[in-house]
Amino acid sequence: MSKAAEIDIVSVSKVYGTATAVDTISLKIPAGTYCCLLGPSGCGKTSTLRMIAGHEVISSGDIRLGNTVVTDFPPAKRGTAMMFQSYALFPHLDLIDNVAFSLKMKGVGKEERRAKAMAMLKLMQMDAYATRRPAQLSGGQQQRVALARALITDPEALLLDEPLSALDPFLKIRMRAELKKLQTSLGITFVHVTHSQEEAMALADLIVVMNDGRIEQAAHPRTVFERPATAFVARFMGDHNVVSGRVANSSKGFVHFDIPGGISLAAAGHAEAGAAIDIAIRTDRVRISGASAAGFGFTGVVSNIEYRGASIKLSVAGAGIDDFTVIVSDQAFDEKPVFVGEAIPLAWDSNDAIILGRLNS
Repeated sequence: MSKAAEIDIVSVSKVYGTATAVDTISLKIPAGTYCCLLGPSGCGKTSTLRMIAGHEVISSGDIRLGNTVVTDFPPAKRGTAMMFQSYALFPHLDLIDNVAFSLKMKGVGKEERRAKAMAMLKLMQMDAYATRRPAQLSGGQQQRVALARALITDPEALLLDEPLSALDPFLKIRMRAELKKLQTSLGITFVHVTHSQEEAMALADLIVVMNDGRIEQAAHPRTVFERPATAFVARFMGDHNVVSGRVANSSKGFVHFDIPGGISLAAAGHAEAGAAIDIAIRTDRVRISGASAAGFGFTGVVSNIEYRGASIKLSVAGAGIDDFTVIVSDQAFDEKPVFVGEAIPLAWDSNDAIILGRLNS
């Protein structure tokens, strides 16, 4: 296998007519990293991937692969390989010829390319199916063939566009583990587009959360989960409550702020009086308890209860807070059940309230 390459995206934009799909993003993906571009539909993640691949012309900025600026290179000259969402296998060719196709285009002799294709199918545990056509395979098997076809060119980086979206939930989880194992054993850079937070958390060394053509946060999954950089990241990852207000004052290392039409809360840190502020509180760090330090809790009314097996999700509304989520264990809920319409006291520790940053507009 060829060595992995660092990918350096420098002030890259993509404009379609009057619409900006990608807005001056810069990102370094270290060599050998499993990177997930994560975000809602239309956030610019697929355009970014296609610009790295060379399937999309860059409007401004540069992309470097290793030490080479590849901005104006055609896809075949970049040292990247792309696996498309649809797999795009040739229905009339058997698996060997499907996998060997790019080598045929490069003029590699029949015996050599077929031998390489068999080796790739073996790596994917698909060698027993070598003479079958794509239509005779399951979705998971087709995906393995598409991977083999992408990897046969010996790329420095593999680019994957929503590769798991066509699979059923059980197969998704199995193929997720296969992808991670494959990336670890090959040691090459993977860049994987997904809108699934769970998929990104399970696979990535580096999660890049995109929104509206810009990067909101690029960090290790644990950092994104535990310390979201912005209100968008906190909301999109789905494991934090975001509360917005205006700063009343800062004293003794804490910011005190007021929520419009409601309560006053606090968070560790410093902010100017009168400034707008967003804070995040992990849903699983909130407890049902009247014992809370001032500014680290409120009383709300339970609006919904959702059973999730090992945990229960409570939706609570308080003064100025329409929707606040609390995740409690099934054991804690059984010991002290609550009911829709009941007023309950909520509390959290002072270090569980995080002040969020804002992207400069």
